[in-house]
Amino acid sequence: MNKRMQQCTRMGSRGGARTGIRAAVATALVLATVATAGGCALPRPRVKVPVYAPSPSSTGGYDASSPTPSYEPTYSPSPTQETYDPDGRSDVDGSNCDFSDSLRQFTYTVSITNPSSTDSFSYDMAVNWMKAKPADGKAYGLHERSITVGPGDTETYTAKYTVNQSSIGQFWFTCEITRAHKSRM
Repeated sequence: MNKRMQQCTRMGSRGGARTGIRAAVATALVLATVATAGGCALPRPRVKVPVYAPSPSSTGGYDASSPTPSYEPTYSPSPTQETYDPDGRSDVDGSNCDFSDSLRQFTYTVSITNPSSTDSFSYDMAVNWMKAKPADGKAYGLHERSITVGPGDTETYTAKYTVNQSSIGQFWFTCEITRAHKSRM
């Protein structure tokens, strides 16, 4: 021990226990200072930073103190069958409303698109060629047909109606899809 430490100890014997505690603290500080200056400082503990640290705003249910997630995965059952409207007229488009004088025949191109991705449907179709002038609700002809359309498919056909009269004068008509009853296959 150095000379100064001996003097403190001697004084400590006269001053009581308090002086002894001061001496012990002073000794510890001197030893720590000498050790640090000489390069013998105690190593600091290494801290490992996790690769993924969730942000405070994360809502993933991650709890760093718990080894297991705090959430339960949810499973929804697959739908049994899609609901549908039995009036399938919204699935149907018509075009090329026409009448052939030489064939005495009405024609109308009908396209049916099945919007379902899983089910096939049968469409019970009715196409009417209606009197346009005067529009009195009378029909010149009627075409009926049932057609099956697969999931997501489009079927196109030409509806036809032949007039029985040998000669027809000038007249006005419209084509109407009056029924497209839809039923699951």
